[in-house]
Amino acid sequence: MAELKITAGNFNAEVIGSELPVLLDFWASWCGPCRMLGPVISELAEEYEGKMKVGKVNVDDEPELAGRFGVSSIPTVVLIKEGRVVAASIGYKPKEELVKALGI
Repeated sequence: MAELKITAGNFNAEVIGSELPVLLDFWASWCGPCRMLGPVISELAEEYEGKMKVGKVNVDDEPELAGRFGVSSIPTVVLIKEGRVVAASIGYKPKEELVKALGI
């Protein structure tokens, strides 16, 4: 399953209302570390299909969502369970480190 594009319009349905945990990647196209993290996020989306949703939030397009999560540096990756942030990681990390940091 490809990553979901998360916007203010689908946030409540896809994230808050999700029965599965949701991994959100806050990113921007001009951000080098974000582009490095992109393939890692795609791998996680495939590996955890059916167990976890993986979404991407473009901070340039969705500044209100970034603000809601207090995102001041990108990439920022958060893990949400039952509508609440349970773990977060800021900056680029290799896949193994990211999985460990988020406890997934």
